Amino acid sequence: MSANAAGTPAPRTAAPMDLQSWLMLIALAIVWGSTFVFVEIILTAVPVLTLVAFRVGIAAVTLWLVIAILRLPVPRAPGLWLAFAIMGLINNALPFSAIVWGQTGITAGLAAILNATTPLFAAIIAGAVLPDERLTGRKVAGLLIGLGGVAVMIGPAALAGIGNNVPHQLAILAAALSYGMAAVFGRRFRQYGLSPVTLAAGQLTASAAMLVPLALAVDGAAAFAAPDPGIWAVIVVNACVSTAFAYLLYFRLLARAGATNTTLVTVLIPVVAVICGALLLHETLGIAELCGMALIFAGLAVIDGRLLRGVRGRQRLAH
Repeated sequence: MSANAAGTPAPRTAAPMDLQSWLMLIALAIVWGSTFVFVEIILTAVPVLTLVAFRVGIAAVTLWLVIAILRLPVPRAPGLWLAFAIMGLINNALPFSAIVWGQTGITAGLAAILNATTPLFAAIIAGAVLPDERLTGRKVAGLLIGLGGVAVMIGPAALAGIGNNVPHQLAILAAALSYGMAAVFGRRFRQYGLSPVTLAAGQLTASAAMLVPLALAVDGAAAFAAPDPGIWAVIVVNACVSTAFAYLLYFRLLARAGATNTTLVTVLIPVVAVICGALLLHETLGIAELCGMALIFAGLAVIDGRLLRGVRGRQRLAH
């Protein structure tokens, strides 16, 4: 078993979701779910692509500073940087762009439901190519229950336009597929024995190299003019916490729990977004949201399996 640059052994196979993995997944959902609040604030002053360029660019610089402070080795292998470029393309540049365009034609609620299909795509792809992540009926059932919970929480109104603006809906599904592919592709980084800091920095650097020129071409250089200090503060927090720190968690969880389990974060993110909206933006938390959350947690319990095994064990003892 190889060790990464931080001295942590790289696991050969994806481990089951234990308590630490669940806590990491919940933390990742909280960090990424809070992004919706940050983005809502930033978009009042900054165009979408420029926002994304700021996000990945500042996050990449932050992580390279951490690498310098910790004196971690800088990756130089051309094959590794090619992998970073592919990961940056399918995990950031393509899905970010597809979601941005897709949301110009459909509601945010429908976009959230479609994006929550990411674990389904990841499970299918991982089940086909990764021997330690074979697709099971219990896993599929749990994913479908969780997806149903997202739909209930967002509300039936979001599904009203399901037959309209099909290209925009396909764009969101393409983004979900891209995220699923990225989670499976990201498993290959274990062979390089690098720390999560270096992996996150490499991917975000590749993403910034693609998205900064795109933002300049679409939004223009004037969009990069410094907004007021309050907006800058939110931009920096969004980049450093919701991006740089989030991808540290992402790569640690990906190596520990596998592709399908890591993408479960897209099912939890709507829960965090709704809770953040209620706490920070004083939005209403109704029966539909609570029922949807209950279904999501039920789906995660089915995927985890320990609760079901405990029930079956007690039934055997009772008989």
